[in-house]
Amino acid sequence: MRGVLGKSRKMICSLLSQAPVSPAYYYRSSPSIYKPKPSNRFSWGFLAPIPSPAIRVFCSKPGEVGGLMASSVQNQGSISYLTQREAAEVDETLMGPLGFSVDQLMELAGLSVATSINEVYKPSEYNRVLAICGPGNNGGDGLVAARHLYHFGYKPFVCYPKRTQKPLYSGLVTQLESLSIPFLSVDELPMDLSKDFDILVDAMFGFSFHGAPRPPFDDLIKKLINLHYYEQAQRKPPVIVSVDIPSGWHVEEGDVGGDGIKPDMLVSLTAPKLCAKKFSGPHHFLGGRFVPPAIAEKYKLQLPQYPGISMCVRIGKPPQIDISSLRENYISPEFLEEQVEADPLDQFRKWFDDAMAANLKEPNAMALSTTGKDGKPSSRMVLLKGVDKDGFVWFTNYESQKARQLSENPHAALLFYWDGLNRQYPTSMSDA
Repeated sequence: MRGVLGKSRKMICSLLSQAPVSPAYYYRSSPSIYKPKPSNRFSWGFLAPIPSPAIRVFCSKPGEVGGLMASSVQNQGSISYLTQREAAEVDETLMGPLGFSVDQLMELAGLSVATSINEVYKPSEYNRVLAICGPGNNGGDGLVAARHLYHFGYKPFVCYPKRTQKPLYSGLVTQLESLSIPFLSVDELPMDLSKDFDILVDAMFGFSFHGAPRPPFDDLIKKLINLHYYEQAQRKPPVIVSVDIPSGWHVEEGDVGGDGIKPDMLVSLTAPKLCAKKFSGPHHFLGGRFVPPAIAEKYKLQLPQYPGISMCVRIGKPPQIDISSLRENYISPEFLEEQVEADPLDQFRKWFDDAMAANLKEPNAMALSTTGKDGKPSSRMVLLKGVDKDGFVWFTNYESQKARQLSENPHAALLFYWDGLNRQYPTSMSDA
């Protein structure tokens, strides 16, 4: 059943339910009338009964949902992990017979890091970003990520203490300077990074690093490690995002001593390295959507599919959350009768535009409440499929409990859930 709550010029609401016929047919009939009680004040989010001239009806047989049913998530199986030697060989093959250049791979890697950050840490809450960049390719990835984060709406800063004079790296610096992105020396960094930054991008060392970190990177790594103690003191530290390898970790064995950087997010590039198996943070992403079949076949790589046009994909389980902590309380001003739009669809569009402007996720859930001939109420969540000049559109099935109730009792109500505030449309339904 495809239902449409239509519009009218009166502040009265009606909805018609009709018997099933051919799926291609559509019906219109005169509405029944539900008259509102006089009032001069409404609670916020409650709209007095409004009219509807028709319900458009399309039916499907049980189980026939066509393209409406989302495909099930595929089992991606185990993810392949690369040794240090394999990672180096993959890079050499990409930049050799397969024709990739180092700056091309660096651009794709940095973009992957930036998009991974944006997947979890939105600029509205995590705006100030410090990218700490080393002298090699990992540092170049961080420079590229900082540029993309700027264009994504973040406010990036860069600490690049050991600059490489190669044209590639000089060009990345020039690009950042053209955007007026500040470069901070090690001495200019605050002792407590948690006061000035929301995100710290660890782009100091990649999989080719050997030995112990030398100054000034040893002290920079200690700064990131010390953030763990701020968290123990119930102070909110900035989140740490490590690029490919947490700096100071062994490429294959991970955080050997257990006292290294503990990133909140790890963005593996091309394929995760063996040390990523020891990563215990909440967010592990894979970036670098450029692995050709020849590489995957040679190294027998099992990698997840990237969704849509995304440059990153989450690997591993999503973080466990406290569901109760997701609840938010809202306090709203009074909503007076004189503030209600004369046309209910105009009122709906105002609320919908507010939801869109606030960047809310999926503001299209509705509770369709009905009672059967026995008078027992029931509610069911449905999704708003569309809205046009004829009204609101949703889908249900003629042989469902909800459809039977609609045919037995000519009264129903739609309750819209958007920004934590309910938008309610009491309606009247009658048989055609």
